[in-house]
Amino acid sequence: MNIFIAGLSYNITDNDLVDLFGEYGEIASAKVIMDRESGRSKGYGFVEMEDNTSAQKAIEELNGAEYDGRVISVSEARPRTEGPRRNNNNGGGRGGFRSRERY
Repeated sequence: MNIFIAGLSYNITDNDLVDLFGEYGEIASAKVIMDRESGRSKGYGFVEMEDNTSAQKAIEELNGAEYDGRVISVSEARPRTEGPRRNNNNGGGRGGFRSRERY
């Protein structure tokens, strides 16, 4: 089961999530989501656990718990939905700003 954790301290690492959720069962993966530009944590992450029963117990016991000075929200992760791709070039097309005027 894939678990979503929000409200994480910016100091939390992947290994911290493994330690926290490892008390409930075997961890397949743990990832704190980082901002690409700053390299800083975005304050949320995901943990994938092998056993659904263990994962459900972790969700029930850790949701609303205080961890590293912050109250965390823990829930089953929703599947990613296919939405429109974001275009971060602000409408610049291929290569940036282009004037509509002809020379």
